Amino acid sequence: MSRAETGTPVVRTPSHLWSLGLLGSELVTTFRRWRTLALLGVLAAVPVLVGIAVKIETGDGSPAGGGGGGAGPAFIAQVTNNGLFLVFTALAATLPFFLPMAVGVVAGDAIAGEANAGTLRYLLVAPAGRTRLLLTKYATTMVFCLAATLVVALSALAVGALLFPLGDLTTISGTRIGFTEGLGRALLIALAVAASLTGIAALGLFVSTLTNSGIAAMATTVGLLITVQILDQIPQLDALHPYLFSHYWLSFADLMREPVLWDDLRRNLGLQALYAAVFGSAAWARFTAKDINA
Repeated sequence: MSRAETGTPVVRTPSHLWSLGLLGSELVTTFRRWRTLALLGVLAAVPVLVGIAVKIETGDGSPAGGGGGGAGPAFIAQVTNNGLFLVFTALAATLPFFLPMAVGVVAGDAIAGEANAGTLRYLLVAPAGRTRLLLTKYATTMVFCLAATLVVALSALAVGALLFPLGDLTTISGTRIGFTEGLGRALLIALAVAASLTGIAALGLFVSTLTNSGIAAMATTVGLLITVQILDQIPQLDALHPYLFSHYWLSFADLMREPVLWDDLRRNLGLQALYAAVFGSAAWARFTAKDINA
């Protein structure tokens, strides 16, 4: 006699193929939302505005930015010499706020948005399980981190190629590298920037499990981002700074040195992994014990 005939419930275990299907569905749903497309559009527009501003400013032959080839925004001083530097400038300009804000919006809406729309309970009726669903939501957010970063980088590369010359470039250390190697370093920098967003993504996912309001979760995540950025600028809190997820964000500039300085890059990746582990675990603990009413 089968388990169904004896009245014993049959537990369905989702296959790995089903899990990939769930991830694919989440990715399609996320990237088809008008909100997501608007965020990507804004991110793509930033390099265009920066490139046009530099082109106008240097139209009379004056140098851009007035700074040297240092880290972060000082990359802008090199844009007129090589359009590839617009990639580094755009990433440095968007990383402190625009990129993490976009990630915070997507992460904050991951669980709370489903609850607010009344679809969370139906997702859990399928043989997904709360842990698998939470992992799928985080994986989707991480894909968005990479996509958003690449949108900025590719937009900057296209604008830089249209408005400025391309060719061999000078590193922060003063050495010359070929254009192909420069492209490779640009890709590494984009990957480093995307990895820098894993901490805020985990924090946003945790906040998303605390409420059934997607707007509240998104606003709280962005508010925490702004708060951390302010704290990172207060000299009296210097002892706290190395533990803030945004503190080493601009360490990607060390990839443009010769030789590459890895210390701050490793600190950044380690800090992001710590935030992902702590807030990912907190999100799992909250979500698996949460009473789902919507």
